[in-house]
Amino acid sequence: MKTTAIIVAAGRGTRAGGARPKQYQDLAGRAVLARTIEAFAAHPRVDALVVVLHPEDGDLFAEAVAGLDLEVTTVSGGATRDASVQAGLGAVAPGTEAVLIHDGARPLISAAVIDRVLDALSAHPGAAPALPVTDALWQGGNGRVLAPRHRGGLYRAQTPQGFLLRAIQAAHAAHPGGAVDDVEVALAAGLDVGIVEGEEDNLKITHPDDFVRAERVLREREMDIRTGNGFDVHAFCAGDAVILCGIAVPHDRALKGHSDADVGMHAVTDAIYGALADGDIGQHFPPSDPQWKGAASDIFLKHAVGRATDRGYRIANADLTLICERPKIGPHAAAMRAEMARLMGIDEGRMSVKATTSEKLGFTGRQEGIAALATVTLVKP
Repeated sequence: MKTTAIIVAAGRGTRAGGARPKQYQDLAGRAVLARTIEAFAAHPRVDALVVVLHPEDGDLFAEAVAGLDLEVTTVSGGATRDASVQAGLGAVAPGTEAVLIHDGARPLISAAVIDRVLDALSAHPGAAPALPVTDALWQGGNGRVLAPRHRGGLYRAQTPQGFLLRAIQAAHAAHPGGAVDDVEVALAAGLDVGIVEGEEDNLKITHPDDFVRAERVLREREMDIRTGNGFDVHAFCAGDAVILCGIAVPHDRALKGHSDADVGMHAVTDAIYGALADGDIGQHFPPSDPQWKGAASDIFLKHAVGRATDRGYRIANADLTLICERPKIGPHAAAMRAEMARLMGIDEGRMSVKATTSEKLGFTGRQEGIAALATVTLVKP
C-alpha cells in the first residue's frame, strides 16, 4: 500500500512562546519540524512526504531542513487546520492509497506507532493512536469543581491519524469545517476509525515546558553508550625506572618498547579505540615507523581522546588495573590517576588506577614484565 505522510505545520503556535513558530524552534540542536520530518522519512513504509506550511514560512522551512537529504513536497496551508489538511491531500503523490496526517509539532513519533496505524488500515478505513484517560475527570467552572465525569471509554488523541486516501478526501470535501482533527471529520462522514496504542512520549509541543520534556525524552532515546577494553604487556629491560600512566616510578629495571612502553596508558588508549571500533595503537601509530621510537605515550592517549570527542563522545569513566609483583603501585596510584585524568580532560573521580599481582604465577609472577587491563565507557551525548 503506497503511503504518503502529510505533516501539518502551518500554525503559529503562540502558546509555546518564542520569537518564531514552535515548529521552527530549537529542540536539542535541531528544529522541531526537522525532527518530525526525519521520523517519517526514515520509516520504510512511508513512500512520500508532503509538508503543509504557512505561506510566510518558506525561509524558516529552508533553514530548518538545510543539510538534510530529503525529498519533500511542500504546499501552502489555509486559515484553519481543515483547510491545511485539504491542501495536503491535494498534493499527495500519484498512486497514493493511504495517508498519515501528523502534527508538525509532534517530533517524537516512533516507528512503532506508525506501524500500528498502518497495520490497522487493513481492517478500517481510518485509524489513530490514542491513550486511555487514567486520571479522574471533573467538570469545573469559576475555579470550582462542579461535577465528576466518568473516564470510562475516554482517550487522549494523538497523531498520525491514518486513512485510506479516497475515504478521507471525500470526508473532508463533505465537512463544513471547524473539526479539531481528522478523526472528527472521518466520523462525521460515517467512517469506521480504529484505535491503536499511542505513546506517552508522542507529545505535542504546545507550551514552553513541553520543550524541556521533549529534550529529556530525546536524551534518553539518543544516548549512545559504548564500552571498550584494552590489554597490553611490556617486558622488563635494563634501566632504573618504569613509566606508568605518565609517572616515572623508580625501579631496578625499565620497560621495553618502541615508544616509552607505558603499559598502563597503552591499555587505556586501546580501550578508547575499542569503544569507538577504531582499531588500536598499532594501526594509528605503527611500531615500524621510526618517528614513534621513544615517543611519550600521551601522544597516543590524546589522539584517542580526540577521536572520541570529534565523534561527540565524552569519557564517562576509565578503569585501569596494573598487574605486576614489582614495583609497588600503591604509593604512586594517586599521581597516576591525576595525570591520566588531566590528559583525558576528565574529573579524577572518573579515573581509576589500581594494581594486583598474579600470585607469582606466569611472566608477571616471575617479574619478567608488567601487564595492564583497562575498560573505558564512552557516552554520547
